[in-house]
Amino acid sequence: MYSKEEIIAKANDRDFILDAVKKEPWVYEFASDKLHDDEEITLEAVKNDGIELEFASDRLKDNKEIVFEAVKKAGWVACYASEKLLNDKDILLAGVKVDGQILYYAGETLRDDKEVVLEAVKNKGIILKYASRRLREDKEVAIAAITQNKDAYAYVYDTIKQDEDIQNIIKPKEENA
Repeated sequence: MYSKEEIIAKANDRDFILDAVKKEPWVYEFASDKLHDDEEITLEAVKNDGIELEFASDRLKDNKEIVFEAVKKAGWVACYASEKLLNDKDILLAGVKVDGQILYYAGETLRDDKEVVLEAVKNKGIILKYASRRLREDKEVAIAAITQNKDAYAYVYDTIKQDEDIQNIIKPKEENA
């Protein structure tokens, strides 16, 4: 609908860019720096495609509403969020439900939050690697992780690796017989 040249020529035209990102969020990338710092335009862009968070101003990468909307669409874009928001449980929970990989970007406190880690490993079991030791020793978390991906077993702590329920997932009973 829009050409790149047209977008670049109108990169400072707020009304044009706002209307355009509602239809085609990729337009946001070519908006001016000033418009990358516009809350309304940025929110529209990330609501339609979370990936557009990459182009937001640093100030807006610290805006909880904008980052929340972005990670709901594409969890991995949490990597663009401010340090403060990477430690926000609401943001991380929204993101790990879409892409468990974002546990990698979480702060120490959220890597030790059972609710966050459980959601992350249900989505991407291997991400157990980045959970706290306490949760890597948690049977419920371990089972969720290896049920999603048996390779997660490598990150389960030895203290529970021989648990019967865990072994039954790794080596089904017919193999154990």
